[in-house]
Amino acid sequence: MNQTAPVRAAVVGVGHLGRHHARVLAGLPDVTLVGVVDADAARAAETAQATGAPVVSRVADLIGQVDAVSVAVPTEAHAAVAIPLLEAGIHVLVEKPMTRSIAEADGLLAAAARSGAVLAVGHIEHFNPAVQAARPHIQDPRFIEVHRLGTFPERSLDIDVVFDLMIHDIGLVLEVVGSDVVGIEAVGVPVLTPRVDIANARLKFANGCIANLTASRISREQVRKIRFFQRNTYLSVDYKAQEVEVWRLVPQAGAMPRIDGGKLDVQRDEPLKRELADFIGAVRARRAPGVTGAQGRAALVLANEIVSRMG
Repeated sequence: MNQTAPVRAAVVGVGHLGRHHARVLAGLPDVTLVGVVDADAARAAETAQATGAPVVSRVADLIGQVDAVSVAVPTEAHAAVAIPLLEAGIHVLVEKPMTRSIAEADGLLAAAARSGAVLAVGHIEHFNPAVQAARPHIQDPRFIEVHRLGTFPERSLDIDVVFDLMIHDIGLVLEVVGSDVVGIEAVGVPVLTPRVDIANARLKFANGCIANLTASRISREQVRKIRFFQRNTYLSVDYKAQEVEVWRLVPQAGAMPRIDGGKLDVQRDEPLKRELADFIGAVRARRAPGVTGAQGRAALVLANEIVSRMG
């Protein structure tokens, strides 16, 4: 790829989320959106009109015409779409969950390794400005509490809430704790669909940290928060509001310790924009993206283990 020319990008799957991928990529500097692909011709035409990019009939027609592709089709089609692109040396960002099975995830990793293409996975909360502001303050957490509660959607009902919502936090918790999971307790309930709609998982890590994750798509209001408890420090991150509070216990000679803290300064931004900008930056520099294929696979492995523990 010519390092001075714009990155030629395309989006495969322009439904609920993919149309935003197309919008963001079309607006990034040094990126040219050269095509959108979707099985729904009307949906593809609508996104093409909104972004100025042409409709491309088949994924195969992108080969030789693009440098990078964002894959936002349903999970069951991720491997079928992404592997031929990676094998052709095209850099790929695939939405979460990475694939529907570990074997398919391994297929993506192998294809990327053979061609040298960048493989990124769309765990968007890693790029949330609140998470990025909080990250330097998170040091050896002992307990993590997560609530990701949403109202009933008209999408993603083909997968359990663990793969739809909880996987965002699974990936982030794995990255923050940096230790092996040695114990899992989980419960999941199908309430409004045949799939699990509300789930809770309690994870025990080898370093002693405990993480309690709750995800629901049947709540009356949206809540997206993660809290970290560590020695002398408490952090609260509101993903949705992009707000962070940090409170610390400060020792005082000859007196009771005092509590200091408050809200951190967060430069609010669209997480998807940061995620796609990071992907394009990784493509240009041939560096690892913010969330690698290996990280996406690790989150998928743990999500599967959580589901397997449910009665």
